[in-house]
Amino acid sequence: MTEYDAVVYDLDGTLVDLDVDWNAVAADVRAVYDRSNVAPPSDGLWDMLEGAADAGLADEVESAIAAHEHDGARTSARLAHADELLERRLPAGVCSLNCERACRIALDEHALAPAVDAVVGRDTVGTWKPDPEPLLAAVCRLDAEPERALFVGDSARDERTAERAGIDFEYVGEGSAGV
Repeated sequence: MTEYDAVVYDLDGTLVDLDVDWNAVAADVRAVYDRSNVAPPSDGLWDMLEGAADAGLADEVESAIAAHEHDGARTSARLAHADELLERRLPAGVCSLNCERACRIALDEHALAPAVDAVVGRDTVGTWKPDPEPLLAAVCRLDAEPERALFVGDSARDERTAERAGIDFEYVGEGSAGV
């Protein structure tokens, strides 16, 4: 990594494995729509999140998702790239589709917080991955230029985010894990 001035990691599936039943999260978010008598755009969690603002349900949907993420962060499993993070000599950040508080909880739970100089979650800036804004915000907080940064993640969404931001990308493991 000597050709980079900073490295940004995705959180879930890269540094830790959040202990979250995403089907249960989707059911809870669907219940928010049902209680409001609003038809969701689909049964997909991220579609429901994306449609929540237009439905006037953004805060309730965000709260439902975040509650699961907070709990899952507390009981998350540490992954091998967490060791790389601790051994790094570059400024490091986290850019995640998870809410910022869940990121911070997981980093604290696994004693990774001291090694992370910037955290950008789904709710930190006005957009979320694969929009490039969150990743660019993390790189900016590390005082690095996009062309001198590396983003490490586990999903096609992470790869698209890096591409859109003009930042080099590296898969953790053997390639895309979904989302």
